[in-house]
Amino acid sequence: MFAAWDEGVAFYTGAMEGTDGYGDGKLLYGLADKRCVNFKTCGTRSDSVTGTSNANYDLFDWFALGQHQLLVGNCPAARITKEKIVDIMYVPLIQGTIRYAYKVDKLQGAEKEKAEGAVFAAAVLPRIHAANPDAAAKIYNSMKVGASSTDSRAVKSAFESTYRNLGITCKQVGGLWNDATESYYQGASPCADASTKSNKGTVGIIVGSVFAGIAAIAVGGVLFMRRREIQGEPVFQTKQVDMS
Repeated sequence: MFAAWDEGVAFYTGAMEGTDGYGDGKLLYGLADKRCVNFKTCGTRSDSVTGTSNANYDLFDWFALGQHQLLVGNCPAARITKEKIVDIMYVPLIQGTIRYAYKVDKLQGAEKEKAEGAVFAAAVLPRIHAANPDAAAKIYNSMKVGASSTDSRAVKSAFESTYRNLGITCKQVGGLWNDATESYYQGASPCADASTKSNKGTVGIIVGSVFAGIAAIAVGGVLFMRRREIQGEPVFQTKQVDMS
């Protein structure tokens, strides 16, 4: 069980990232770091165009929490954590689809951009369809191989309509960033979240609750032993040793 969890983290990260996470990775960890530059979602606050992606920071918080849950035998909680990890893994795939939709629609993207957009869309569309079939159809019609036209605004809007169901936020996905003008591309700014509560706050609450529970058990144990002592029946009794 523990080995499977570690293997999952390894398959997400890949060996080429190195031990510090700053290598030239080819798996989802590396993709998240590439897309955060394009969507200004790097850093712990998801507001930078340099460094590790916010998605990766969030994911490794959840990875650590899941590991702890398994170590203490709380498998039901670990399953919930696993689902949250899967939700966040979709972020770079959504960003990739939106980026190439915009390239094809607004920046004269050619066959390469169309192909990359189709691949990104194919990777995420089953999950979008489960959340909202109409949204999935709109994305598919714009991003499929051989599409007659691509409507980047419709693609972005369709994705955004599913964020709540997917368990992710507008802030996590961000908007398509133009380095040249140091602003978002026209029509590609981040959407607005109904709530500003972050996933890190959620992780903090969960972790805090775990340790609060441990502390409560410890305090209860101390009070129990103290009560037994007052009653003249201590839990731990000193054994008299004959030293003669």
